[in-house]
Amino acid sequence: MTRKKPIEYVNNKQFHAAIVEYREKVKQAEKDGLDPPRIPDYIGTCILKIAEKLSTKPCFHNYSFREEMISDGIENCFLYFHDYDPEIGQNAFAYFTQVVYYAFLRRISKEEKNRYAIYKNFQETITNNHDFGLLVDSDDNSLMPTRMYDNITEFMDRFEKKEEVKKQKRKQTKTGLTKYIEE
Repeated sequence: MTRKKPIEYVNNKQFHAAIVEYREKVKQAEKDGLDPPRIPDYIGTCILKIAEKLSTKPCFHNYSFREEMISDGIENCFLYFHDYDPEIGQNAFAYFTQVVYYAFLRRISKEEKNRYAIYKNFQETITNNHDFGLLVDSDDNSLMPTRMYDNITEFMDRFEKKEEVKKQKRKQTKTGLTKYIEE
């Protein structure tokens, strides 16, 4: 049984060639004392396709802020566009996919921090006011299912543990750097 070759949505050779051509135009513009030219539509289209396709991967496709992830990925590609050196590597597709991937991870982290702040505020509102009546209606029916409250609490616990681990790593790195500098 022959295996079908997957359809390329971005041709790496053409993408790389377009970047090389654009970089030559930028160098020429610098020599002539002109502003650098706009990045060509083809390169922009490739970057858009990379970001959109990566957002459909199972680890990213269920997020409600997928459009923001795609926007962040595209923005980061243009921010780090000039860091790609076509003389070092020939795989522009891999470079920009990595840029988009890490932009997605940063967006997910940012959204988790926002969600944590919202949940923490909600929790403090209830516990500080000692108004557990916010969770029940006038007939003493629960407005928030216990499972949902447990999920929020579990999320907050996981988030706090993750932040504590990061804090410890930073502390260890700082201590290690201090020892290294003192030596």
